[in-house]
Amino acid sequence: MTMISPATDLVTVTIDGIELQVPKGTLVVEAAKLIARDIPVYCYHPKLGPAGLCRVCLVEVEGMPKLQIGCNTPITGGMIVHTQNSKVDEGRRAILEFLLLNHPLDCPICDKGGECDLQDFSMAYGQGASRSVDGKDAKPKAVDLGPTIVLDEERCILCLRCVRFDDIITQERSLRTEDRGAQAIIATASGAPYVSDFTGNVTELCPVGALTSKTYRFKSRPWDNQRTTTTCTQCSVGCQMHVDARQNMILRTMSVAEDEQISDGWLCDRGRYNVGYVSDERRITQPMYRKDGAWSQIAWNDAIALWASAIKDSLAARGAPSIGAIGGGRLLNEEAFLLAHVHRALGIQNLDWRAGSQLRAHPGTWTGTHLDLENAQVVVTYGRPPAATAPILDLRIRKAVVQHHATLISVGDHAASAVVRDHHVASVADVRALIPAHAERIAFVWDGIATADARSFFDLGAALASEGKKISGFIAGEQANARGAESMGMLPQDGALDTRGMFEAARAGTLGVLALFGVNPVLHHPHRDLVIESLRAIPFLVVSDLFMTETAELATLVLPACSAFEKTGTTTDFAGDVLPVHGAVQAPEATLADGDMLVMLAEALGVTLPALSEIEQRVRVLASQAPTMMYALPETAPALTANGTLRLIVDAAIFTGGGTAAFDARLTTLRTAPRAIVHPATAQSHGLADGDTIDLGAVQGTGALRALPVVLSDRIAAGTIAIVDGIPQAPASVFGRAAAVRIVAIHKVAEAALV
Repeated sequence: MTMISPATDLVTVTIDGIELQVPKGTLVVEAAKLIARDIPVYCYHPKLGPAGLCRVCLVEVEGMPKLQIGCNTPITGGMIVHTQNSKVDEGRRAILEFLLLNHPLDCPICDKGGECDLQDFSMAYGQGASRSVDGKDAKPKAVDLGPTIVLDEERCILCLRCVRFDDIITQERSLRTEDRGAQAIIATASGAPYVSDFTGNVTELCPVGALTSKTYRFKSRPWDNQRTTTTCTQCSVGCQMHVDARQNMILRTMSVAEDEQISDGWLCDRGRYNVGYVSDERRITQPMYRKDGAWSQIAWNDAIALWASAIKDSLAARGAPSIGAIGGGRLLNEEAFLLAHVHRALGIQNLDWRAGSQLRAHPGTWTGTHLDLENAQVVVTYGRPPAATAPILDLRIRKAVVQHHATLISVGDHAASAVVRDHHVASVADVRALIPAHAERIAFVWDGIATADARSFFDLGAALASEGKKISGFIAGEQANARGAESMGMLPQDGALDTRGMFEAARAGTLGVLALFGVNPVLHHPHRDLVIESLRAIPFLVVSDLFMTETAELATLVLPACSAFEKTGTTTDFAGDVLPVHGAVQAPEATLADGDMLVMLAEALGVTLPALSEIEQRVRVLASQAPTMMYALPETAPALTANGTLRLIVDAAIFTGGGTAAFDARLTTLRTAPRAIVHPATAQSHGLADGDTIDLGAVQGTGALRALPVVLSDRIAAGTIAIVDGIPQAPASVFGRAAAVRIVAIHKVAEAALV
């Protein structure tokens, strides 16, 4: 929410003797910024708008009998404003005296110390000593507000930034104030813990030390931290973020307020809190080689020599079709480029980045920016909801709907939003009728997974484009740099094998060497049994990863990789922006960036690599182009639910996965637990109650999951059952692409209690 209107109706104002012109209606606090005058604020925030609660932003306006609050006073023609004089200073001093009346003087132990607005303004405008003879009122301390936040009510100045963020930005309305006057406190509306995908933002918005992060609490002071600005690689949005590290340990990440065009100045909790894995003791820190079923640590030179020798032997014996590589969606652009370049230099074309369910990353001709999504008059989503794959993208959609009055339509089994009340759930055939006649800007958001209506979804967009509508397309899928990997050439060409083709060839015994870079297909590929059988059959399987994942455990050679916080390069977001990634900490001594591994492999194989400057130039050129080949969408038959079976829906959640999320102790309370979600009508027809556990079995095949807790929700259709993808303890991939499952057993809550 910008406070300076783009209107051309300009008015003249004089601020501290400087005359300037601003759009009519501009707030005094924003106009003052144009001449480098910072008016102190607590409750005001540019994206939250004026509130007029704290009143520390007092200014003098000539002709008005009293001081005015700068955050809620619009500029009018001829106005003369003073932001600095004795009258203003006295007004601010009086406000600060009231704010500090019951505020504890615990700056030395407060996490906000050193970056606290109250501390700074007290030094600038406050008085040296309190005049109160009464003791300070005591309020609750160290209140557990939720899984990520500790609340100290004694420090709260009731600016309500947190409440308004939860109301205006996320629209979840989980926070509110309780009681009145001096006894007012911040609390959750339901009394339950504060749970959201964006809770960490309120700790940043808090101008004092009332809301503090559990993971950063009592860890450091800002002047002890080394700050690096980089791009978040947890999803495909590409949010810019500050990384604060101390003694080579990442302590926290913070949003970048200036990152308007991509993150809008916010961070989701996955990007903010999923950093503990970097220093987790379970990281692989030495190349591991398995021989005769036993693992042993080996040196890097030996590991690269084994890998190169296996490639040479396979080339000599069976040729380039016997070798393949899968990866790139979790790599940097430069690393994906090298992965493709090294293999293609040897004639190897079996390359693919798609190790899960996502089929495509580039929207083709329907390119669009983040702001195009926000300014769309209609947003149509298909597939897994953006909130589960790219949370900050979902905030853009909420902003488009609530602030810009866009129409939101979700197609398929997944409701686009559990927050936006006024949106339509429809079939592809019904979408056109729901689009307002005046709408010219339409955004299509897809998860990249081909299901029954994917072809019809794209046909609809093409038809609307042919009618002159401006169509922007976005694919927010499973891997952060999927679009970059696709652009860098990690796709099979000239009839070569894709991911599934490579697995089938391996199972048939015709694939001799396979490299997996930053992927975990055992957990994420929809044909789990095929993946496991094929990986066990490959004579030489190389896996580059940070941890011994389900896939790495089947490897011949495991190479310890650097995390995104430990290397430098670029990544490509879902809108095609090439964004910088900067290392914030040093990697463990014996780990290497994936790019460095590939440079060593190229040297061992005699492959000549382009110069670094040429690679950087080619990366940007490739990222600006559509891939040379994008697969057509396959036809997928709709699921049948006869004979008492349930149609299976595979859902997503941001705190799942067998890599960084599974190996991050900080996420213990945030990690998504296995569950089976059913409609109340479905539960009633099957004799289920909320909290029961069930065993599921595939109608066709042997896939099964046991002891899934039942959760009732009217947000999914009757006759369906939803499970969450990417949970190592209950992998949805055991069902393959099965369209239907059957409840094999029901374990009632009462029965479990008796046991």
